[in-house]
Amino acid sequence: STLTGYNQWRWASFDDRDHLGDPRQPLRARVLADAAAHGLKPVDGPMFLLTNLRYGGYCFNPVSFYYLFDREWRLAHVMAEVHNTFGGGHNYWLTPEVAGRAYRAMASKAFYVSPFMPVDLDYWFSFTEPGERLNAHIDARRGARVLFDATLSLERRPWTATEIRRQLLRFPASTLKVTAAIHW
Repeated sequence: STLTGYNQWRWASFDDRDHLGDPRQPLRARVLADAAAHGLKPVDGPMFLLTNLRYGGYCFNPVSFYYLFDREWRLAHVMAEVHNTFGGGHNYWLTPEVAGRAYRAMASKAFYVSPFMPVDLDYWFSFTEPGERLNAHIDARRGARVLFDATLSLERRPWTATEIRRQLLRFPASTLKVTAAIHW
């Protein structure tokens, strides 16, 4: 589509520079190298990325999720690549535990994402596998007290020119809206 692109300016585009590591290397290799650096066993199955695209050349991804499966299509790891508005980032490697139809994991907060929330919190994640529907939920907690709660619920849509146009017209500046709301 002329509206979308890969590593080039478009209304909406995916750019390798927006994700971990050296953008000259394939993203899968960068993710697997980061997993190995964190002492995780290599996986040889499919990998999926849930992320936000650049819009009009501007990118802000508060969190991107990488779903890593083994050869038998069992979810082995999830990596939450978190960024703040100041250009900082941290990768949280999660080994999910099955909890009913969802998976759960916890990680201690490692850096400031928001100037309004302290670092001494824990992130509690709950998510489903990518499929026809996908849910990702994060709580930021101090002990039993929830200080932040965010949920993303998505439905799979086809990657067609018609669907892309429809979504871009429906949400023309979603990244700018999120960034403006954060700064407000």
